[in-house]
Amino acid sequence: MDSLALGADLEPEQVVDEHSTVTLHVNGAATTLTVDHRTTVLETLRESFGLTGAKKGCDHGQCGACTVLVDGRRVNSCLLLAVAQDGAAITTVEGLADGESLHPVQRAFVERDALQCGFCTPGQICSAVGMLREAADGHPSHVTEPDTATGPAGPVALDPDEIRERMSGNLCRCGAYPRIVEAIEDVIE
Repeated sequence: MDSLALGADLEPEQVVDEHSTVTLHVNGAATTLTVDHRTTVLETLRESFGLTGAKKGCDHGQCGACTVLVDGRRVNSCLLLAVAQDGAAITTVEGLADGESLHPVQRAFVERDALQCGFCTPGQICSAVGMLREAADGHPSHVTEPDTATGPAGPVALDPDEIRERMSGNLCRCGAYPRIVEAIEDVIE
């Protein structure tokens, strides 16, 4: 028998429409919705919540334009499936401000003009907020000197090299990097 004859008797698999109901706590508000298992957090934020701050840049987790905070940690939302985030607290750039008062990182970006076209700015800001928390919690980076790290209980000092290393996952096609570092330094002070 040839291989085509063997497969001829098999019936095609049924395509099953797979959806699940999840509750996402987006910018402080809990919302329950039904999502396709293939839908990313980025797509859910943009399409279901109308939050367009996080951008679809590379769709491969390499540019950082889609960075948001999930349970306080910065993540590339284009790589996360929404169905796997049931119960998670998701903060987007839109959720950082306190009413009309900008978050200190947002304010520093504006004051330092740490942007040009603005496409990457929401991801840069969310990444900076997450990075500041990581450093405050004592998480070292690749450039953290072993003898200067205070361990998980103490903060890591953030100099320009440390900031650049920690922000290296967020690309800016316009080259606003010097101002971005300056804005983050302003918040540290």
